[in-house]
Amino acid sequence: MTKAKTKGKGKVKKDKVVFPASVLKPVSNFLTARLHTLEKRKKEIAKEDPFADTSRTEDNASPDAEADEQFGHARASALKTEISRSIVSIRKALTMIKLGKYGICEECGKMIDTERLIAFPEATLCAKDAAKREK
Repeated sequence: MTKAKTKGKGKVKKDKVVFPASVLKPVSNFLTARLHTLEKRKKEIAKEDPFADTSRTEDNASPDAEADEQFGHARASALKTEISRSIVSIRKALTMIKLGKYGICEECGKMIDTERLIAFPEATLCAKDAAKREK
C-alpha cells in the first residue's frame, strides 16, 4: 500500500493509504467476472419464472399447479432480488477501484481489513461499521 496526498480546495488534507494497481487489477478482474456470471444467472432465473410464460393465463390449471406456479414465482423473485443486490455491491466496488477508494470504509474512512476484503471483495464497510449497520 502506498500513501498519496489528497487535496481539497488547494489544501493538503492528510495522507491516504491506497492499494497499488498490481493488487487491484486481479481484484477488478475477479469482480468483473463475478458480475458477468451473476448477470447471466439473473437472466436464467427470469426465464425459469413460471409467470414469464404468457400462455399460463389461458390455462385452467388445478389449484396444485397454481400453487406450484406461485411458489416458483416467489423463488425466482427472491433469487433475482438477492442477485440484484450482489450486482449493485460489485458495481459499487468496481467504481471504488476506479476512484482509488477501494478498501476504505464508507462510514469511518479507515482501511478495511485485508482478510475481510479477501473473503468479501465487494465490502465497502469495515467489520465494525458493518456490524453496527446490521443492528
